Amino acid sequence: MKEKKMTEKRKNISRRDFMGAAAAAAACSIGFPSLIRAQGLNEKLQVGFIAAGGQAGSHTGQSHGAGLQCIAFAEVDKTRWGGVLEKKGWENAAGYQDWRKVFEKHGKDLDVVFVATPDHSHFAPSMTAVSMGIHCYTEKPLTWSVREAQLLAAAYARNTKVVTQMGNQGHAGDGWRTAYEYVKAGAIGEIKEFHTWTNRPVWPQGYKRPTYSDPVPDNLDWDAWIGPAAMRPYIAKYRKGADIEDRHVGQSIYHSFAWRGIVDFGSGALGDMACHTTDGIYSIMKPGYAATAEPIVMNGEVGDQWPKGMIVKSTYRAKGNRPGFTTYWYEGNKADGTPYMPEAPEELAMRGRKMKLPRTGNLLYGTKGKMLVEGDYWGRVRLLPLERQKEFGDPPKLLERSPGHHKEFFMACRGEKPREFSQSNFSYSGPMTANIQLGNLCARAGKKLELNEAGKIVSDPKINDLAWREPRNGWGPLEMKV
Repeated sequence: MKEKKMTEKRKNISRRDFMGAAAAAAACSIGFPSLIRAQGLNEKLQVGFIAAGGQAGSHTGQSHGAGLQCIAFAEVDKTRWGGVLEKKGWENAAGYQDWRKVFEKHGKDLDVVFVATPDHSHFAPSMTAVSMGIHCYTEKPLTWSVREAQLLAAAYARNTKVVTQMGNQGHAGDGWRTAYEYVKAGAIGEIKEFHTWTNRPVWPQGYKRPTYSDPVPDNLDWDAWIGPAAMRPYIAKYRKGADIEDRHVGQSIYHSFAWRGIVDFGSGALGDMACHTTDGIYSIMKPGYAATAEPIVMNGEVGDQWPKGMIVKSTYRAKGNRPGFTTYWYEGNKADGTPYMPEAPEELAMRGRKMKLPRTGNLLYGTKGKMLVEGDYWGRVRLLPLERQKEFGDPPKLLERSPGHHKEFFMACRGEKPREFSQSNFSYSGPMTANIQLGNLCARAGKKLELNEAGKIVSDPKINDLAWREPRNGWGPLEMKV
């Protein structure tokens, strides 16, 4: 009788519980049989994908190459199912158009989930995964709203066995680490300001919502694509009209790319690029929540779409021995079509010739000098004036380099490294995303916002309602443990 009860109990242990125990055993060389260690190390992580096309292709490719086994996926557009089913060994993965079915039917067997849907659909499957104890990698921006980001950070703190990662791949690079090391070496003194600019948007933005509609194609589940947002008619492409520029006629409006400029679905240029281009700010300064966020320039108002361009100013509190500092974000174009960018500093000169700023990048202003960071992913780092670079030389290396953004996530999932080895985990990327979305929130509010240290808006408490959107009925998280 006792033997029978023991057998039944073993059957109730989930595969994920066994993998966790095996990984823990593998991490310890004393007191665990070699058989258990071998089973834990050789067992394939079972993965599910929420989206299989577009940016998700990076994750299916990396996962397949790392030896994970896909057992289920959800992709609203059936023409993109090949992103999973055409990979050797994944031909029998269960495919759905509704992400909820992946968790309902396979949740107990999944070890890892990747979420790479449009911005507005990141939160619900990510929260479901973390709450169910499934390791979760979610594309940037982590969430569509401020409050969603804060909730995912809270879920990560509560569900302590879950490994997470946000898809700002540049965080695994050397760029921000080199900049950090220059700052810690005193190369530019105490930082006073960051100026960050982007060439986005590269999609239609700043227009009114079209009044026409199109039939939904057979391959697309429009209800699942809309997800938590308010239902609206499907439109395939922009048509010629008074509001739209001719260059955008014939371009997609929602699926599969231009949703970024639509307020209900995307986060504009901030959501697309700030998790890359401002990543170094949060890595170097570790600032907590912003004290204020203010749209100091806007080319148009926020309506159905984000404006054509804007500049957002944010301030951050002093912390420990570090003084407070200010950030400026530049996106899009002015009314005359020229881009919003900071002025090139006088120190950006070589042999008497003034040089132009790169089209995307960062300028750091310190009490003892300046630094230029080129590109979206904190690529080339240079002290200004350029002669200063030669004088100072390379800074001492203080930080461990990453083996790769996906690889560090996989290593933590397998138990080869601690969960925090996945360095853009939700404890880091949650507050970061909340600060980024504050830029969009102050644009929607059309005024300066003041926040307390917990990230709550205190200047106008009613604006906190805009920091959260109640999901459309049935499209919220299936579980939420925060």
